[in-house]
Amino acid sequence: MNLLDQETILELFRAYYPYFVFSLFLGAFALTYYMIPKVLWVSNAKQLMASVNERSSHSVAVPTFGGVAFYLTFILILSVIQSLRLGYVGNHLIAGISILFMVGLKDDLVISTARVKLFGQLAAACFIVFSPELQLTNLYGFWGIYGIPAFIGYGLIALLIVALINAYNLIDGIDGLAAITGIVIAAVYGAIFYITGLPYYVLVCVSLAGILTAFLPFNFSRGRRKIFMGDSGSLVIGFILAFLTIKILVMEPEVSLFAQNYLPANRLLFIATVLFVPVFDTLRVMILRLVKRQSPFTADRNHAHHVLLDLGFSHPKASLCLATLNILVISIYVAFSNFMSHMWLSFLVVSLYAGSFLVFFLLKGKAALVARSGHRTQHFRDVA
Repeated sequence: MNLLDQETILELFRAYYPYFVFSLFLGAFALTYYMIPKVLWVSNAKQLMASVNERSSHSVAVPTFGGVAFYLTFILILSVIQSLRLGYVGNHLIAGISILFMVGLKDDLVISTARVKLFGQLAAACFIVFSPELQLTNLYGFWGIYGIPAFIGYGLIALLIVALINAYNLIDGIDGLAAITGIVIAAVYGAIFYITGLPYYVLVCVSLAGILTAFLPFNFSRGRRKIFMGDSGSLVIGFILAFLTIKILVMEPEVSLFAQNYLPANRLLFIATVLFVPVFDTLRVMILRLVKRQSPFTADRNHAHHVLLDLGFSHPKASLCLATLNILVISIYVAFSNFMSHMWLSFLVVSLYAGSFLVFFLLKGKAALVARSGHRTQHFRDVA
């Protein structure tokens, strides 16, 4: 039996679907775990490191090329998945992530302008916007909106892709946060795709989870084994998550989900809870910057993970805290969706975001008090 034969792979997939999924997770994990040390060796040998500045959450130079291992692994796995003939959208996905990988890699090496990044994101988005399998023409009753013109659907998909890529890129500020958040999102989406019988997207979710799980030990490591995903990683992962989100938004209503009160009108609300951490953090920092009459794209230390670090949380604890918050928000939504109407669910989601804004506003104030008390203590010691 030739395991690389297309028909053999297809037969194994059909006969052993759950085992195939698990094997793909292990394969993605193993490939990434194997490749990252090779990337580290080259980065250390050539001194390709992220410099330390006032906004950095690390105190030593660290390689930022985890995305190289992500990209190579994902391309290899997508090549295998494509042989299953589950759809043609994989070609569009490969094209999109290839563009963003090149844009991100350039930024990791020599720093790209915001204009170049945006152009690359829009170019990659075009492969999804115009993909026949991912056309948005109906919101299925979200806030009373049903059918929408094709050009509005194109605009909404492009906006969603660019927004999610950048939102995911923004949470890649401390060890583990982007990877753990990506695993949570991929796991939830994978469960939905499994229930609805969309195997291609299940395999993409499982592959993504395997890649990010293998990355975590290196991201949390200290010394010469430590690595960041860099823009080459965060842009690619953000794009894949956006791709999966678009599929959730455009897929046909599924009877098996109706029984669990997963109504088509609530899709955007569900997505808002699954993507809670990147969306909440991005909205929060942009609002704070606008209140201060600053550009919403100005870099600062107002992110949710910075607040937790200022309170004395370690990187792993801060990342796990925010990931737990994401899971909690999803769980609350799922629990209340069983008996709430669409409008009440909308109010619930808005309340979850507003409540989190208030909590982090209070935590930010507490962190400022802790910092001031620390300065006073140090001053008294210096005087003594």
